[in-house]
Amino acid sequence: MLLPVIGLIVAALCGLFLFGLATARVGWLAVAIGVLAALVPVGMVVAGFLWVDRWEPEPAKLLLLGFAWGACIATIVALLINSGAEAVGDLLLGGGRGSKFSALLSAPLVEEAAKGAFVLLIFWRRRDEFDGVVDGVVYAGFAAAGFAFTENIYYFGRAFADYGFGNGAHSGVLAAFILRGVLSPFTHPLFTVMTGIGFGVAARATQRWVRICAPLAGYVVGVCLHALWNSAATLGGSTAFLTVYFLVMVPLFIGVVYVIVLQRRREQKIVAAALPRMAAARWISPSEIQLLASLSGRRAWRRQARRESGRAAARAVAQYQASVSELAFLRRTRLRTDDDRRRQDELLHTLQAARADAVRLANRGHAR
Repeated sequence: MLLPVIGLIVAALCGLFLFGLATARVGWLAVAIGVLAALVPVGMVVAGFLWVDRWEPEPAKLLLLGFAWGACIATIVALLINSGAEAVGDLLLGGGRGSKFSALLSAPLVEEAAKGAFVLLIFWRRRDEFDGVVDGVVYAGFAAAGFAFTENIYYFGRAFADYGFGNGAHSGVLAAFILRGVLSPFTHPLFTVMTGIGFGVAARATQRWVRICAPLAGYVVGVCLHALWNSAATLGGSTAFLTVYFLVMVPLFIGVVYVIVLQRRREQKIVAAALPRMAAARWISPSEIQLLASLSGRRAWRRQARRESGRAAARAVAQYQASVSELAFLRRTRLRTDDDRRRQDELLHTLQAARADAVRLANRGHAR
């Protein structure tokens, strides 16, 4: 329970330091403009990952911690190490070349490790919240979205401080927004999602070598994509950049989205297959099977509860639905150890308590 609290406190301290540093470099007005501009792409990215995380929603406090980790802790780690790498590059390669050395080598290695460290932390400390590829994608995506948010604030703010809003799309914050906020808001999440997919594969693997190699392979792929992107932006000019963007990044992004959609369908099948057995065990009512077997049915159930009994009843129904999903995933492959059985008992207790709350609030709503 202390992990999210401690993490948020550390993230807040790092965030204050980064805010002060950015303000000192570009001024408070530029930072404010950067924040406003950065809210647009990060809102779209976060909404996308919340859409992915529908069948078995991860705890909100862990998602918030992931975003804060990326926005503050991973950013400050990357800033310190990349700045040192740039200084070393200037010393070894000559003045002015350190920035390219940092962008091509240090940034991909360090930034993907800093963002991916949060996924590793959840995989290690909250293994019960890690069921497969979708969970890895969501945790990685939130950490990367936070990192991109802070990075965009500085880039947009610096563009405003140097050029203002710009003339057309050739300079200023408008050009930076088009490049980073419209054309490529998915790049940082795409790189780190590779690490998340690796941990998702490891979560379902039974062989030890797969559990070790899959996350490492995902990290390596993310680093290579990040290095390719930075190379195109730093060395290749507009032609190389557009080639990498349209022939590599966009198709890869579409491919990852397709894989995620398939994984969501797979999750639906797992839950739907488990519902009759759960009804036979009297954990759920047989009349609820159809409602729990689809996202549209679940959504309609929550809306009805909110309309008839209020927000608290809708939250209780949502907690009940999430517990049903977690039980379905738990019983799919586990219950092999005492920890698995303890986790099942905890989920059953949560399910029963949420159902009791929903029934109580519904009765109160009908009595009014």
